[in-house]
Amino acid sequence: MNPNDKKWRNLIVDRLRDRNRTESSSFNALIQCNNRLFDSNSQLSAENLRLVVENEKIRQGARGSLHGSRDSSLDNARVQNLEKKLLAQQEELTELHKRKGEHSQQIIDLNKRVQELLKVIADKDATLADQKSLNQKLRAEVQMLTSSIQELKNLNTCLRDEHTALQLAFASNEEKLRKAQDDNRVLVEKIGQIQKQMAEKMNDENESFIRKMSERMRRELEDAARDGSRRSNSPVIQDRGSIGELFTRGIDAIYIDALPNGVQMKFDSHDGEVNAVRWNPIEQIVATGGADRKVKLWDVSKGMCDPKGTLVGCNAGVNSVDFDSTGTMIIGTSNDYASRIWTLSDQRLRHTLTGHSGKVMAAKFMGEPSKVVTGSHDRTLKVWDLRNKACIETKFAGSSCNDLVITDGSGSTIISGHFDKKIRFWDTRTDCSANDIVLNGKITSLDLSKDYKYLLCCTRDDTIKLLDLRRNQIITTYSHDNFKVGCDWARVCFSPDGSKIAAGGADGNVYVWNVNGTLETTLKDHSSSITAVSWHPHFPVLASVDRAKKCVIWSSTTV
Repeated sequence: MNPNDKKWRNLIVDRLRDRNRTESSSFNALIQCNNRLFDSNSQLSAENLRLVVENEKIRQGARGSLHGSRDSSLDNARVQNLEKKLLAQQEELTELHKRKGEHSQQIIDLNKRVQELLKVIADKDATLADQKSLNQKLRAEVQMLTSSIQELKNLNTCLRDEHTALQLAFASNEEKLRKAQDDNRVLVEKIGQIQKQMAEKMNDENESFIRKMSERMRRELEDAARDGSRRSNSPVIQDRGSIGELFTRGIDAIYIDALPNGVQMKFDSHDGEVNAVRWNPIEQIVATGGADRKVKLWDVSKGMCDPKGTLVGCNAGVNSVDFDSTGTMIIGTSNDYASRIWTLSDQRLRHTLTGHSGKVMAAKFMGEPSKVVTGSHDRTLKVWDLRNKACIETKFAGSSCNDLVITDGSGSTIISGHFDKKIRFWDTRTDCSANDIVLNGKITSLDLSKDYKYLLCCTRDDTIKLLDLRRNQIITTYSHDNFKVGCDWARVCFSPDGSKIAAGGADGNVYVWNVNGTLETTLKDHSSSITAVSWHPHFPVLASVDRAKKCVIWSSTTV
């Protein structure tokens, strides 16, 4: 026999004995009392039987001697005593039978109770076994979690050390960047001064050339008059005077006088509504973005619409487009919570900026092509480093952003317009905004003048505000009885010289105001609400798009 089996058998026998001892100890006194009563009952029954027999004998003897000896009073007394004793014994026997029945019922009830308690004990034993098994599992899990916590603590310590090192490196790089931006700002100012000096020098040379040409022509005319020539030089004088006036006025004067007043071309730019339009700062190319998830490029340099390319990659409608300062890259924002950047030379998708939790409404290049800022419906602004392809800063505005602009070439200040009717100013070197401006309607569009002194703001109360950024005050409000803002992202813009502003209305008309507040013209050709307008940076040409697939190029017929 296996020793382990023997141990188990002994263990089972011991447990059975313990259970028998525990369960029967409380009934020992009752069982002994019942046994004593049973023995007493047996003795009394035997004695009763004996007395009954003896009584019967006495009765028979009494009957036999009744007629012979009626005078024996002693026997009668004995019989009576025996009868009394018999009655007492019968009563006691009846009482014992009754107590025996009660005790038997108690034993039955106690046995039932014992069976119930045995079932409860069995259930408790099973529950105890389950709890022991669960306890072992929990102990193993606790041990595993303890080891995991220790590993996480060690990993957290390493990450904290790395974070501290990265913070130090970031502080150092930020200081270098600030110094580089300051140097860049100084260089830009120097370049501006040099360009101004060169422009003044060129103007002086032009004036000198014009004076020399005028003097030469005057001398030629005087010589011709003295010679008595029959040829009339008056038309020549008039034409050359016009050319001289043209040089004297310069291109800027021509641009100021020229006002778009007719349709140069009109074409279907997208399969659905068009949400954005922007001119390339270098070439005669206009970019449009539409609800068909595409950004399209159109070459209008030859006086006709020539499709130059289609930029794909967006998974939802395009909300805005913008070129960098060199005109080589274009960024488009989309309703799929992302922004995308393409290069125009090969029309390839270069970057996809994901991280917003709502549709992206606007994006701008921040001075240098390697940085981009985006504004989203998720109430945040994000600054992206294209070299690292990562978000380097998130600004929490508290309201959805519909448009934004950059105030200078270094990209140090961001201005954003929001759904809560506020214009917020952000310093890229800090995390918070300051000097918020509250308007009367939610803001749909922002645009800056070239000198960064004035901000144009379109609101849903059907007005356009002109703000002086040097004083943070509204100086002019543009409105008209027929002008209504058609959507929450309706774009308005300055003319390149800052003398005029253009905006599209819900009635399909383009309204052009003088910067002083006078409505100069209304261009009518669209059949649907206009969503965006964009002025060419160098020529009196205006582009507008609407919700009916159309893009219209407006130009002046007088120049």
